[in-house]
Amino acid sequence: MPVTKDKIIIGLSGASGICYGVRLLELLQQVDIETHLVMSRSAKVTLGYEMDIKVAEVQALADFVHGTDDIGASIASGSVRTRGMLIVPCSVRSMSEIATGVTSSLLTRAADVTLKERRRLVMMVRETPLHTGHLRTMTTLSEMGAIIAPPVPAMYARPKTLEEMIDHTLGRLLDLFDIEISQVQRWKSEEI
Repeated sequence: MPVTKDKIIIGLSGASGICYGVRLLELLQQVDIETHLVMSRSAKVTLGYEMDIKVAEVQALADFVHGTDDIGASIASGSVRTRGMLIVPCSVRSMSEIATGVTSSLLTRAADVTLKERRRLVMMVRETPLHTGHLRTMTTLSEMGAIIAPPVPAMYARPKTLEEMIDHTLGRLLDLFDIEISQVQRWKSEEI
């Protein structure tokens, strides 16, 4: 059988913080992993509010781009083997759909497939403050196997710029997939 390249799914939802998702795609270009991107309609709107970059430029960072309405996309099936999926950022709406299994887009369907296949699903939920319903939904997802990873900066790395803070946070998410990038400042790494 032919050896296939490792694949990872990147979902961008409409939550604020789309710069994390765009930078994640840039960082993944450093490694030998095939990226499959799906952006929600809201993510495309948020991109226009938060960054001076076009949707086509974001899509060009991925190896494959899937339309949010494409229910026949490869990533909608568990038979397509991937390392898993990151949703960066993840809106409360997307999080809630995934928790209930009632999915309305390829983004949430791909996440549902990731969970049912027992693959790693990492969700950078970008909302604050959180009410009890949000916390219960996160608990449900955690019990289902998802990893909830809000973008919490590591101040021990003493970031000098917003970009350094973003890179470190994303590097820690990629650690969950055993994907190493040079931008992570490890705690007391000189002692290892």
